[in-house]
Amino acid sequence: MKVFVKLVAITLMIAGLSACAEKREEVTIRYANWNVGTEEENNIQRQLVAAYVALNPNVTVEFVDMSGAGWDDKLTALAAEGNLPDVFMANNVPNYVKNGWLADLTDKVKNDKDWAKVSTTLKDSFTYNGMVMGLPAAQFIMGYWVNTDLYETANLDAPEYGVSFTEWRNAVNSLNDISNGVLGLDEQEFIQGWYPNTEDSKLLWFSYDGQRMNYNSTAFKNGIRLANEMKSFTWQGLSDDQKANFTSVGPWELFLNQEVGMRWDASWSIPGFVSNATFDWDFIGIPGGNQALVADVLVVSKTTANLDEAYRFAKWMSFSTEAYKKEVELATAAGSAPKMPVAIDDASLDLYKVFIDSKPGVLAALNNLDNSLVESLAKAVPGYINARWEGKPGLTIGDQADPNIGWMFWATLDGQYNYADYSAQLETFANGILQSALNELGLE
Repeated sequence: MKVFVKLVAITLMIAGLSACAEKREEVTIRYANWNVGTEEENNIQRQLVAAYVALNPNVTVEFVDMSGAGWDDKLTALAAEGNLPDVFMANNVPNYVKNGWLADLTDKVKNDKDWAKVSTTLKDSFTYNGMVMGLPAAQFIMGYWVNTDLYETANLDAPEYGVSFTEWRNAVNSLNDISNGVLGLDEQEFIQGWYPNTEDSKLLWFSYDGQRMNYNSTAFKNGIRLANEMKSFTWQGLSDDQKANFTSVGPWELFLNQEVGMRWDASWSIPGFVSNATFDWDFIGIPGGNQALVADVLVVSKTTANLDEAYRFAKWMSFSTEAYKKEVELATAAGSAPKMPVAIDDASLDLYKVFIDSKPGVLAALNNLDNSLVESLAKAVPGYINARWEGKPGLTIGDQADPNIGWMFWATLDGQYNYADYSAQLETFANGILQSALNELGLE
């Protein structure tokens, strides 16, 4: 009996020593994200952080205060202090790579089973010279959402996912009834982004083809012209007197107020539609059977004290299938809906379908993600911000001396100048910016 007791004691002692040996070191991860709200709100993202800490009691997560400056300005200031967050949301991954801020996560993801479930489109977006520098934290389908009830009330067939461009335009025109407070389309400007692809499949979002901007292409110039032509069917085309026919005070209110047939939006609005829409709705995407794709991306600082722990946390807050189960649980408890899964398999899709099972357009888009037009080019493509918005091509347009390129595209919506007069010059200017940015990163 004494021998047995001694053996038990020795076994327990060895087990205790083993547990101590396996105990992970205490780690503090400093985290910065614009989606965590306030402590008082305790939104789903904060609850996901709390769930991670509960599962990993050796980890403390500190939220970094990012108030008081623009996101990248704040990051620049923190980097100058040698105090970057360990894990943070990224606005401009190429710039962070150029600045030497980011950890290379290639070895961390290469054998990760969840990483294999992330679409190639997303993975490639944040891979530079074969190095994975960012983790897709969210993906949102973007395109047109339709109020099917409005069309049925008007005795019209509601457009569906896969609608042709001609059918889409007819659907906008036929529903438009300004005197009775109904518009066919909410806003005009987004046409510039998606239309070129309907004429030329090589052109992706806003004429980008994977390497160059095609501002002088026929398809893009036709998109510029179409956006201008469609103004009269949108909020921007209403006179002050016509706006009096609507209860909405801006285009963002039209859809839930049932005053527009189609709204350009992204799936981040699904929770709001689920909670607040009193009508039947669906996603129809972009004419031709496609959609734009918006991605959020998390990065890990090169200066983090514990790369393994930082990666594990970053994965939980981005593409973890385990975390997605938890997010669905939290969203259900809140009477809302989760975002789309990033790592897609049958299990995650089944979880998501519970919230959108009666929305065939959403399901069609989920089955077509690899053909998406990635809209989040500013976060992924070196030089895109200047090639699309901030760069100044050195022109004078009317009373605008040296406007930036973003202003020029906005001004076409009002027909303030003839775009074709400057399209070749803008294309050359933009592609020079892109090439210079690639050279700075050592990319071809």
